[in-house]
Amino acid sequence: MTPIVHSLLETDLYKFTMWQALLHRHPAAQAEYAFTCRNVPAYPLAELKADVERELDHLCSLSFKPEEIAYLRGLRFIKSDFADFLTVFRFQRHFLSVETDGEELQIRATGPQVHVMGFEIYVLYIVNELYFRRFDQEAALAEGRKRLQAKIALLRGLASEPARRHPFEFFDFGVRRRFSGAWHEEVVATLAREVPVYFKGTSNVYFAMKYKLVPIGTMAHEYLQSFQSFGVRLRDFQKAALEDWVQEYRGDLGTALTDVVGMDAFLGDFDLYFAKLFDGLRHDSGDPVVWGEKALAHYAKLRLDAHTRRLVFSDGLDLPTAFSLYRHFADRTMTGFGIGTNLSNDVGITPLNIVMKLMSCNGQPVAKLSDSKGKTLCKDETFLAYLRQVFNHPSA
Repeated sequence: MTPIVHSLLETDLYKFTMWQALLHRHPAAQAEYAFTCRNVPAYPLAELKADVERELDHLCSLSFKPEEIAYLRGLRFIKSDFADFLTVFRFQRHFLSVETDGEELQIRATGPQVHVMGFEIYVLYIVNELYFRRFDQEAALAEGRKRLQAKIALLRGLASEPARRHPFEFFDFGVRRRFSGAWHEEVVATLAREVPVYFKGTSNVYFAMKYKLVPIGTMAHEYLQSFQSFGVRLRDFQKAALEDWVQEYRGDLGTALTDVVGMDAFLGDFDLYFAKLFDGLRHDSGDPVVWGEKALAHYAKLRLDAHTRRLVFSDGLDLPTAFSLYRHFADRTMTGFGIGTNLSNDVGITPLNIVMKLMSCNGQPVAKLSDSKGKTLCKDETFLAYLRQVFNHPSA
């Protein structure tokens, strides 16, 4: 059977951007990442263990191809030494463990962060594709194509609405929880062909290269969480992470993630200095309207023109939700919408809600205090309590 991972370039752009920043500034960090399924699958994921191990063995045999390195070098924010590093990089299988606990599948990546942080996306879409292979492929794809055409019709219907100050733009964020690689590619290719006025890019770097799309992404939670262990005062970890990002990218990749310890705590650190240096903010938990209103109020307080900033929404979106948010905000600021599972895995079968999150760094627990219940992942209750206290966060 054809291996699931065929190119190391087929991962989210923000894995590369975080990877470069951490390689340059914290190359000795040690980290542990753990796989978790947040919902109940149709059959035990433990049954996939042997197939997952085979696919991971294959992943660790791959290296970046010359044309892939050349593409990355063409992105102005990728430094030459990082591209050189990637030419000789290979994943090391001994940093990965795959076990079962009853019906649960347990996957852990432990080792130097710059060698294990990249596993996440491949692990997730390997598990997804293996899982969904057991369902009726023909029926799923037929349903998926019907739903995709309905989405395209919705998008074309936007043209009949009154024009707003800023255009509607959305991106594919669907690589990690997709139905399959082939279906994900069909979705991206179809959207790029049928609705290019609205579809503006993909987080999948391989598809961006293949279809000449804009690769989309800046940072994820793991980047900011890592700074909870990097020797700065815990209260200052967000400012340290943002400062390192600014120094690394000098104006590129200017969308900051806001919900590692909640929006209120983020805005407390996001002063005029950072607000001028970052182009916008990304929402990933909590009520998106409340979040957006807080962001706009913050820009107004700092006397910054919100029309020069962008609010990016990426929390479990579908197109109707994105349209609603667009109508609410588009006359006051630029918007963007990263849609994941609802694009790449909307085929009539309940998707898996799987993640592979950073659990510890440099031997210390790290955590996210989400603005949405159920998204906090940390087994150290003492550290969680301390983090809540430091940032005055109401709950996990």
